[in-house]
Amino acid sequence: MPISLCIATYRRPERLASLLADLVVQTLLPEEIVIVDNDPKGSARAVVEARRARGAPCALSYAVEPVQNISLARNRSVALASGEWIAFIDDDERAPPEWLARLAAAAQVHASDCVLGPVVPVVPDAAPRWIRKGRFYDWARAASGTRVAANRLRFGNVLIRACWIKTRPEPFDPRYGQTGGEDGDLLTRLVARGLAVIWCDEAIVYEPVEPGRLSLRWLLLRALRGGQDFARATLLGRYGVLSPLGRMRFVGRALVQAGAAALLALTSVPLGRHRAAGWLIKLAANLGKLSACMGAHYREYRGEYPSGYQGDSRGNAP
Repeated sequence: MPISLCIATYRRPERLASLLADLVVQTLLPEEIVIVDNDPKGSARAVVEARRARGAPCALSYAVEPVQNISLARNRSVALASGEWIAFIDDDERAPPEWLARLAAAAQVHASDCVLGPVVPVVPDAAPRWIRKGRFYDWARAASGTRVAANRLRFGNVLIRACWIKTRPEPFDPRYGQTGGEDGDLLTRLVARGLAVIWCDEAIVYEPVEPGRLSLRWLLLRALRGGQDFARATLLGRYGVLSPLGRMRFVGRALVQAGAAALLALTSVPLGRHRAAGWLIKLAANLGKLSACMGAHYREYRGEYPSGYQGDSRGNAP
């Protein structure tokens, strides 16, 4: 299987170096690794050059996408990829040696054009006890061969046949480039066109949780954004056609769930901070749904722009 492995990166040189060290010792090597740096200063260039100097068993290509927009960075990586298949992995993840081989084997065994695998969080021992007890970073898993639900789709660990995403110049929507959710948006659109996404529970990658994410504030903001992502997809009909009455029901359900979560957050305080935090996270997710219905979008990935950049018609805000 000729595979191009795509990585969009932004100011994580140490994490990227560790990931590249994992990728060059895969039991199934990709034909190429494509790194697109979303830092206009090219902060990942030295990492890629150092990896080349040490030697790599496959081609390493590097490019800079100067506009900070994760969709544009991913689109650039897809444009540069030449393989029949494209794998995606995030720059802060770690890949065991059998990772890519297991994704490829699952694609063949299940005759699937898209395989998704688990991203297992690694919470540091120094994290607060309530965070370790809450398991807030875990994602749902399933038996291998299971078809993945539309609201569980993301690109942190995926292998897809390139023809599904090379049919248009911008497969990832730039309007999601600073809010996140561009990966789920693309996959739900492809599923609507007939793509079946299969789960491979053995194709694990690991994501060390960064210190800056070990806080209730970060968890609440991520839940808020997740709720907004879900609402945007729902309102766009990604999970089925939504009538005006269906929209009203969606809003009403979010209001009820937000109220219930707020009440349970208060009453569960005696049971432990992790339980109260869990309900606060559910409250934030439902507030995210309601805010998205009013057109609000939390820009999780908004950052610096090149000098003089004023935004453009593709959804990139100044």
